[in-house]
Amino acid sequence: MSGIMKPATAHDKPLQQIACQQVLLEDSSVFSVQWTDLPAACAAGVTAKTVCRSYLAAIDRQTWGLIRHREWEGELSFRLMGRYPLLVFELPIAYGSTEHDELCLRIRGGLLVQSDACRRGELLFRVEPLPDGGSRVTLQLSDYCPLLLGSRRPSLFRRWLYRLTQAAIHRLVTVRFLVGLYRELAGADACVRLLRVKVREGRPT
Repeated sequence: MSGIMKPATAHDKPLQQIACQQVLLEDSSVFSVQWTDLPAACAAGVTAKTVCRSYLAAIDRQTWGLIRHREWEGELSFRLMGRYPLLVFELPIAYGSTEHDELCLRIRGGLLVQSDACRRGELLFRVEPLPDGGSRVTLQLSDYCPLLLGSRRPSLFRRWLYRLTQAAIHRLVTVRFLVGLYRELAGADACVRLLRVKVREGRPT
């Protein structure tokens, strides 16, 4: 035996699968969901609250501080350059049950929201146990009405504009967050595979 170790290959790395769906529903609101499964060895102590905190920090980091989250006077917001409120949420509401742990940020306004839908929509963080002792971490945006779509009957141009800009950015940020969360907790790189799933009926965006 030579004693020389072969370099690690992609086949030696664990596989992290991230499920994704992002669609416009019949009323032209956005439904977007992404989830990943954490192995039992690193799932202990992971809650919806810790996932939310990590996500907010990731927004600050991935945008190089251009967009930062801020808590102030009963609300949480994502602010451009610290001044302009892109999205404003009510402070988190936590829900717990024997089946899963959830934390909900309800939308209450912001520059990226249609003016007649400021009290509609939510960003949900969910952690639920798996049979093997691991946990499924889910981020779900639902009933969101983006300003870029303009109305409940957006034109083809507006749908493509939203798809190529805000929708693409949201998906990228969320997927990168889930990849980073896995690596932070598991302490190792993983091969990432994106899976298209169908949770809700709608038009892909």
